Amino acid sequence: MQSCDKPMPQRGFTMIELLVVLAVIAIGASAVSLALRDPAATRLEREASRLVALLDAARTESRASGVAVTWAPIARDPSIPEHIDFRFNGLPPSSDMPTQWLEPTVTAEVSGAKELILGPEPVIGPQRLILRLDKQALTIQTDGLSVFAVVDTDSPLTLDARTSRSPQ
Repeated sequence: MQSCDKPMPQRGFTMIELLVVLAVIAIGASAVSLALRDPAATRLEREASRLVALLDAARTESRASGVAVTWAPIARDPSIPEHIDFRFNGLPPSSDMPTQWLEPTVTAEVSGAKELILGPEPVIGPQRLILRLDKQALTIQTDGLSVFAVVDTDSPLTLDARTSRSPQ
């Protein structure tokens, strides 16, 4: 009888192959985790973009009609089910501007004043508004000439009693 001492073919993976696969999985997992966004930040950015568009529309309406228009945040009262979160003062009722946030927990604070002045003057002075949702915050501001825009929190524009305007 002949014995078959053929070497058995190797089965399985080498250590190098396993390490390469683990490295590829780790890189993929880190890329996915970096791509995921905080849902509160996304919702706040959506609110900020919406408010910028509303402020721009109200400012345009104010300049076109020659009527003074302001925007003011209103503190939420939990006892009132149909609450108004903000108000455009001076626009005709036919303008049908929204008065509530898309997210009920959003809050707004105008820096250095109680309300934003939107017109009718073409130059309205620098103004800043801070939107908050949970632990997130975004700043919306204008230099008075350009439109309102979402800016970095570390923006150099400073508002104090001399630069904020009040309606006369």
